[in-house]
Amino acid sequence: MIPINILLIDDHILFAKSLKIAFEDYVQINQFSIIQDIDHVMSVIENLKPDITLIDINLSNISNEDGLELAKNIINIGCKTKIVMLTGYDLPVYRHEAKKIGVNGFINKNIMPDKLLEILIDINNGTDYFPKPSEFVEELTDSEKQILQLLANGYKRKDIASIVFASERTVSNHIQHIFDKLNVSSSLEAVTKGIKFGYIQPNYKE
Repeated sequence: MIPINILLIDDHILFAKSLKIAFEDYVQINQFSIIQDIDHVMSVIENLKPDITLIDINLSNISNEDGLELAKNIINIGCKTKIVMLTGYDLPVYRHEAKKIGVNGFINKNIMPDKLLEILIDINNGTDYFPKPSEFVEELTDSEKQILQLLANGYKRKDIASIVFASERTVSNHIQHIFDKLNVSSSLEAVTKGIKFGYIQPNYKE
């Protein structure tokens, strides 16, 4: 097997260096590089030619865009590297979005190095990695996501109707669709499940 080159894009330098150290003794890895300068990521990928680029979703300490947006840009430009999301934000909505934009894998950071390497080798050999969620939820539309977020922020239906420029009846219909898709019967349950599945945006503070 030809050793692989890996590039990690992560805004937490302690995690990044810890993973680099953990991978030092693996003969399956030729080079493990870390980048935190997002402005030059494309040129770095062009120069290093990593087989796999690992990207965290939360890049708030080094970038105004999240990892999914960065991954999409790298893919759209046509960089010859497989993209894998390595993140603590392991939520169904993010896995779905990653798969939709053409990412090759989605891995929770809470994983042992040897298992991570095993998955990365499989991905490098052409196998995508997207663990199945324990619970399936039908995807919400953009309007439903917006209304769910407003519910989470404490707005009443009348206020939401004004914000989204729709009638209260339309908002009520959207909310009922949200309830049906999330299999809940109240706004509180919808918000709770929305947080669990990533439809309500987390506060990127760690």
